[in-house]
Amino acid sequence: MAELKVEGRAKINLSLDVLRRREDGYHEVKMIMQQVDLYDEITLKTIDSGIVLDTNCEFIPTDDKNIAYKAAKMIIDKYNIDKGIKIYIDKNIPVGAGLAGGSTDAAAVLTGLNRLWDLNIPKEELMKMGKEIGADVPFCIMGGAALAEGIGEKLTPIEGLDSWIILCKPSLSVSTQSVYRNLKVDEIQIHPNTDEILSALKENQVRTVASNLCNVLENVTIEMHPVVKDIKKKMLEYGTLGTLMSGSGPTVFGIFRDYNKAKSAYDNLKKIYKQVYLIKTYNTREEEYGL
Repeated sequence: MAELKVEGRAKINLSLDVLRRREDGYHEVKMIMQQVDLYDEITLKTIDSGIVLDTNCEFIPTDDKNIAYKAAKMIIDKYNIDKGIKIYIDKNIPVGAGLAGGSTDAAAVLTGLNRLWDLNIPKEELMKMGKEIGADVPFCIMGGAALAEGIGEKLTPIEGLDSWIILCKPSLSVSTQSVYRNLKVDEIQIHPNTDEILSALKENQVRTVASNLCNVLENVTIEMHPVVKDIKKKMLEYGTLGTLMSGSGPTVFGIFRDYNKAKSAYDNLKKIYKQVYLIKTYNTREEEYGL
């Protein structure tokens, strides 16, 4: 096989709790992550040597600052590959949005090269490699829905949400580091009821999930960018069952059971904001990754 196309899907956080700041500077988290059917398409083509990365997006680097590039280099170095790879990222996931757009590209490169070059690397090993690149990469390799703990790398697969989702990203990007830097863990007043959400997911109780959405980073980002609160307000006006900021933001999502309501909300939001997406949640099928 000389060429392969791989899809790297975005994620949202149905909950995000920060438990403490660790001595190594990272934060201990507990969160529920869910993939959605918005994806970048990554084309991998074998070349004689080296790593060449290109993209349709002017906002992402095409050298070793891109974690998809780092993922390819890791595979080539670790498994003594005597050929190179050309990576093309057709970017559909907004950049700097709290949707794991970079992490999912890196995950797609790891899983894609595993297939392209018949390396037969076990999924657990790929996830371990992914952790060295970024905290969200192991989840993006696993896919579907998961409870994530530790710094996000301890993953427990769970039942996923089945609903329509609207994503709305304002015209700005947020630095995850700056949000965490401004978070005062000891002053968090409301924490997610993670067990309640997990139980509701198991029973496919979409309304209960929607009414328990909680992200402790949200208030920090809203202080920096009040537009996040404006979008949440609009989502509620347009009939969402529940709305929340994903990750460190600034993307806001809304949950809808009914397609027509979701489409109406999408049409209204599109009049105000440029980056609005009407999609479904996505629950992975392992055979898709050939793992």
